Amino acid sequence: MKTILFYLAGALTVIWGIAHLFPTRKVVKNFGDISVDNKRIITMEWIIEGISLIFLGALTILITTIDSASMVSRAVYFTNVIMLTVLSVISLFTGFRVNFLPYKLCPAIFLTSAILILIGLM
Repeated sequence: MKTILFYLAGALTVIWGIAHLFPTRKVVKNFGDISVDNKRIITMEWIIEGISLIFLGALTILITTIDSASMVSRAVYFTNVIMLTVLSVISLFTGFRVNFLPYKLCPAIFLTSAILILIGLM
């Protein structure tokens, strides 16, 4: 059961990371007439968040596949829980306040992944 929880958390995080990459161009366009530098910064930030989520999820899946019970695995899981929780809090105070549903989903998705990992660690 623990293994399934780790895989679910990893998959959810990877999927949400991939979902961040597709709308990047549209998100930047929705900012309207802003400087080229600002467009590049927004693009960079969206891509970085997507890639970071993919990395966290892939790392969870990889470490589960290799050896989910080792001390190193537990350290990776715990570190991912911390990172996902931090991302959830940041999203709660920033994107959650924007009137765009995917922004509102971020805190819940990040926290759900973190909780799945925590339950798997018990």
